[in-house]
Amino acid sequence: MENKTKSLVSTLIEKGVSIPNPSSVEIGEEVDIEKISTKNVVIHSGCKIFGKETVIMSGVKLGARSPVTIKNCQLGRNVELKGGYFEESTFLESSNMGDGAEVRAGCLLEEEANGAHTVGLKQTILFPFVTLGSIINFCDALMAGGTSRRNHSEVGSSYIHFNYTPNQDKATASLIGDVVNGVWLNQLPIFLGGQGGLVGPSQIGYNTVIGAGVIFRGDCPQGNTLILDKGAQKENKRFYPGLYWSVKRRVLNSIEYIVNIIALKQWYLNVRSKFFQSTKLEQLVYKGALEKIELVFNERIKRLGQLADKMKKSIELYKSVRGDNTSELLLNQKNELMTNYQQIESILREEESYLGNEDLKTEFLEHLDNILKNENNKYTKIIKHLNENVRNAGIAWLNSIIEETRNKVLKYLPSFI
Repeated sequence: MENKTKSLVSTLIEKGVSIPNPSSVEIGEEVDIEKISTKNVVIHSGCKIFGKETVIMSGVKLGARSPVTIKNCQLGRNVELKGGYFEESTFLESSNMGDGAEVRAGCLLEEEANGAHTVGLKQTILFPFVTLGSIINFCDALMAGGTSRRNHSEVGSSYIHFNYTPNQDKATASLIGDVVNGVWLNQLPIFLGGQGGLVGPSQIGYNTVIGAGVIFRGDCPQGNTLILDKGAQKENKRFYPGLYWSVKRRVLNSIEYIVNIIALKQWYLNVRSKFFQSTKLEQLVYKGALEKIELVFNERIKRLGQLADKMKKSIELYKSVRGDNTSELLLNQKNELMTNYQQIESILREEESYLGNEDLKTEFLEHLDNILKNENNKYTKIIKHLNENVRNAGIAWLNSIIEETRNKVLKYLPSFI
């Protein structure tokens, strides 16, 4: 293994990769060095590169501050990972992470998305320009908003997205922004103030500011709001493990997250794919991004299913605790989730391949193709400058995916409406 690693390192150096301290770098024998660009790539001391699915494009810099370990990651042009551990995640052009990062499976950072030091991510999707401060735990979330690196959505330092409940479920992914409006890169930013937290699953609209130090336990899908109230519980209550006092918000927000992921997948299949055609490495990065969306989709299906499985116990506990003073609506909601989840999952999996309204999709893509004939293929520039008519056609198409899927699911959850 040691000789194999030395051979791979030597080959990369011969091809032009900058490795200042070759003896300190480890490259797994399964790594395909044909998937590593030789143009302006720098691999600093102590770095480790593993995984047959690893892709490194031109301009990538690894380990400028401390050693970097990557495993089955796809790194687009000019990505910079300054220090930490990165596994089964995809980083698009010019995204970057500071020292001490831990980015686990299922993350997708789009163009120029970035984080400062000591950031933990898993199953996280950041749209272009989204910025994370330092010492942040931000798993199971999609965040959009902003128009550039100077005007971007931000998560303040020492922030937590709370994604695990006392009842030990993780049907808690939060939608901070959305897909239908966020992909156009024209929305007002969202600001989550430092030393605060968001209790998932939550929906937060554009131009929302949650003040520093606030632990927010609600939703603000309408946006355009300054939130300073911590929303703390006014009195202590007894905790009954396994008892859910409410499920409506958790279920509806989980469904909304999943249908947004379905729309994002169609965006990648039909729109993003047009911007990854120049080289084989670009195509591999695109493939990696699509796989991360699939990972997120499957994770959310699994977590919602686990929540449904807990409803039988929750119903029994609820009746035991409340006696004759039970809510018929709450019991109906729990029963519907428990008994209908298999049908709900089947619908979500079928709709994952739903293309949306065909006429709207065709109208939008024809406009886009005409633009691409006369423009370079820089994604952020083209998408930001689409005219209103083209953008509205695209919004209507993506909305058709979300509304169709949501409505089909809600037919099995009538008491949630």
